[in-house]
Amino acid sequence: MRDVHRLEPGSANLDNGTVFAAWERFVQGEDQVPDVRPLVAISWHRCREQYRVDPHLREAPVALTELDHSPEHDVVIAELGFRAASVAQEVGSIGGVVTVTDATGRILAEWGDQATLARAGDPNLAPWFSWSECAIGTNGMGTALEAHGPVTIRGAEHWCQALHNWVCAGIAVRDVVTREPIAVLSVCRWRSRLPASTESWLANAAAMTQCPLKRRARDSGAELVAAYVQARAHSGAALAAVDSAGKVVIADALASVLLGVPACTPAVDPTLRWTPGLPALITAARYATRQAAHNPDWVGTTQIFAPLADEPTSISIRPVFSSGRVIGNLVSFGASEGAQVPQAEGVAHLRAQPRRLVAIRDNRMVLLRLPEVSFAESQGSDVWLSTDQGRLRAASLSLDKLEGELADVGFLRVHRRYVVNLSRIREIERGLKGELSLVMDDRAHGMVPVSRRHAPTVRRALDI
Repeated sequence: MRDVHRLEPGSANLDNGTVFAAWERFVQGEDQVPDVRPLVAISWHRCREQYRVDPHLREAPVALTELDHSPEHDVVIAELGFRAASVAQEVGSIGGVVTVTDATGRILAEWGDQATLARAGDPNLAPWFSWSECAIGTNGMGTALEAHGPVTIRGAEHWCQALHNWVCAGIAVRDVVTREPIAVLSVCRWRSRLPASTESWLANAAAMTQCPLKRRARDSGAELVAAYVQARAHSGAALAAVDSAGKVVIADALASVLLGVPACTPAVDPTLRWTPGLPALITAARYATRQAAHNPDWVGTTQIFAPLADEPTSISIRPVFSSGRVIGNLVSFGASEGAQVPQAEGVAHLRAQPRRLVAIRDNRMVLLRLPEVSFAESQGSDVWLSTDQGRLRAASLSLDKLEGELADVGFLRVHRRYVVNLSRIREIERGLKGELSLVMDDRAHGMVPVSRRHAPTVRRALDI
């Protein structure tokens, strides 16, 4: 970690008092905290409204949840342990500690300054204790599980007052297909700021750890295509191959129409795979992946509604394995072979749909009703919302995640960069070559392009 030794001893005063004052107001029920970073304010909202963590909790609880780690995930955790141990002496020389945490927030191991490790015992900053947000509130490890990229939580930004003398930075290493966290690497100090290079070191460590995952995901994509080709040769049913996150790797001509994706076009790279226009299929595919991980012989069936269809379509889901690991599923349309996929999975998915969206204006959170949002646009690493209150940056860091949350409440993906509110479309403009653009009814009458691959889905949704 470069520049670690250049850090001067820090003071106990980790902020100028404004964050602590905002924390006191928020704990007492106030919603607007303009002096607090948006990432922290959103985390505080989760802690107070969703997780209901006691802000006066003095120590982290014992971790009760045990995860079934896949061999691939064990390799990730071992790699992070190696990286943590390699900087332990350097971090220890500035009075810091470095930890590795699993996907539940459970600390697996820690290294560093012995005096700081002893002090860390008071709040249970130690192995086998849980540091997820739902357990101990806003903190570098738990908040990293909820965010993408490195996260630093300083002093009074922690939800629990007992942690206000700590500074902690963490980053989650995520599965490149499902985007679910695997583990967290973090660095903490007592009453002192972290080196300026900490976040860049964490980001580099995570990126290097993910490299083998990316290679493995591309190989798995190729194996899914091979399994699809083999199954296609023995079946006349509409067929698609989806990965463990429910994204489409390849689909035949008929299945592509139902899914709203290009036909017979392999998407081996996990960053190029298509999100199907059937949210229920994503839910069913993820359920199938979980079932097959425990029962390799599992095959399932369910019914889903395609856009504008009067009757549900039966599908059969058959997991695909590689080296004993589930890498995805083959989905046959019109078939009903296997165990019934519980409808409760779909109900749970619907319950998770938001009824409000969170946006950021300066240092304030803006809570938007869904009808107030005209469309969402991905721009660089941010998602922007066109709303009745103007253009606002969304708290969500992923357009894919936003699409999944809004798919069942009247929003539709029309382009790789755009998700629109169907009820806010005012006009449809057709170009000289037949390309479509949507004119929205927001204040600026924004124009949203429709990509060629999404055009059939848009036409079905709008009945044109």
